[in-house]
Amino acid sequence: MANKEPDLWFSFVRSHRVLIREIERRLAAAGLPAYAWYDALWGVESGEDGTRRMHELADAIVIERYNLTRLVDRLEQEGLVTRARSPEDGRAAYVTITDAGRALRKRMWKIYETTVAELFLPQFDAKAQRSVSQALDRAALAARRSSQDAQ
Repeated sequence: MANKEPDLWFSFVRSHRVLIREIERRLAAAGLPAYAWYDALWGVESGEDGTRRMHELADAIVIERYNLTRLVDRLEQEGLVTRARSPEDGRAAYVTITDAGRALRKRMWKIYETTVAELFLPQFDAKAQRSVSQALDRAALAARRSSQDAQ
């Protein structure tokens, strides 16, 4: 017999996937790159002076480092970011967003923001938006702490 209670986790995962798919579809229809490019460009741009160390970027956008390296390679080939080694530590790589990267991220944001405002946010009144946002932030913090405790 099926449980009639709402499954919050399943609903969250499903809605996230479907919404990202819709954002991807709208970006493609506008002739823009995939969502992952937006995520990476935002991650770099939101760093101090539009720069982040690669490992900080991986943590900021929650992506595995090996996938991030390939993505940053592609962004660099397109002139959207630059990469440089740290003069203090040759193993550390820094990524910096270029003007072209900022411009593309802003174009992509218009579609991303419109989709979220149209399909996601209207499903919650202001109180529910605050409540759900706070609960998700607490869940993310708990997961980060759990990961740190395991190390």
